[in-house]
Amino acid sequence: MQNLKLVFAVFLLVATAYLCWALIPPYFANYQLNDVIENEARLGTYSTRTDDDIRNEIFKKAQDLEIPISREEIKVLRGTNQLGQGTGGVTISVDYTVHVNVPGYPLDLKFHSGSKNKSIY
Repeated sequence: MQNLKLVFAVFLLVATAYLCWALIPPYFANYQLNDVIENEARLGTYSTRTDDDIRNEIFKKAQDLEIPISREEIKVLRGTNQLGQGTGGVTISVDYTVHVNVPGYPLDLKFHSGSKNKSIY
């Protein structure tokens, strides 16, 4: 009986470690991508960067993080300020799905990353 408990405990420990190894990287990559998106929204509000420049920077980082998105899936929207001119803010959003192969239970993890930054003037 003692050996059965030990085998079960080792199995549970190995299964937990494997799930962590499989599931943590997509969430960490999403966290890093969201950080880049927030930074680009902030910089895009107060600079002369075009929507394509912002989109390309986010896409480049997503490729580095091995996130399965295309340039077209990155939405960049600009608003107008209170005077109806210039840039009033930048909204960036991207939705994507990461497939994780867990034996016996494959998962599709759906992520939504985005940020909205408003101009102060």
